[in-house]
Amino acid sequence: MNCIIVDDDKLSRKVLTEHVKKSSFLTLIGVYENAIDARNLLAEKSDIELIFLDIQMPDMDGFELIDSLENPPAIIMVTVNEEMAVKAYDLDVIDYLVKPVSYSRFCKAVDKVIRYQHKNARENVGQQEVFIKKGSTLVKLKLIDIIVVEALENYVVVHTDKEKYTIHFTMKAIEQQLPSLIFIRVHRSYIVNKSRIVMIKDNSVDIGGELDVKNIPIGKSYREGLLKEINVMMR
Repeated sequence: MNCIIVDDDKLSRKVLTEHVKKSSFLTLIGVYENAIDARNLLAEKSDIELIFLDIQMPDMDGFELIDSLENPPAIIMVTVNEEMAVKAYDLDVIDYLVKPVSYSRFCKAVDKVIRYQHKNARENVGQQEVFIKKGSTLVKLKLIDIIVVEALENYVVVHTDKEKYTIHFTMKAIEQQLPSLIFIRVHRSYIVNKSRIVMIKDNSVDIGGELDVKNIPIGKSYREGLLKEINVMMR
């Protein structure tokens, strides 16, 4: 993830720079003492994904920088002033760090950005459309509307909330075409939409639809991969 640091506090810049260097998933593109220089960079480069941004800076403060950007990247505010948190969240910043910033708290904020971007990517991919042959016609479906894909000899059955479509395809081929952000194979005969999982049991998974809940078996070799793809809270 390409990031920049914008902070007029020399010590803070040094601390944040060291935190970024420890994080293998972050690439530091630049460090700036003022928001104007940072804005000039952002006008030239479209691949900046994250800004660690101070609020109180001369000429242009952090809030003004955000307001000046038509499509700002993810923002993590870094400041000494806790009282500005409400305004920061009103501007849709991902997290708000109070100086001095510990590495553990820094990591927690970055993890939040990653989850946020992953969620947005999944939603954007889900809105993509595919055409499926039904008889002599092609029917347009949004990927997010596909609930389950089921193997049926030399065919697969694509289940949606309202209908199912049988197409001449192999499970291996359709698994390669369906985005892993949305779908996961849980059995040699089943691929499911991760957003439709409502319950995972020992040997099966319940998939929620508009009309009913489908119980899908989990293959032993697929269970570990499934559990890695979901957020599990355990004591």
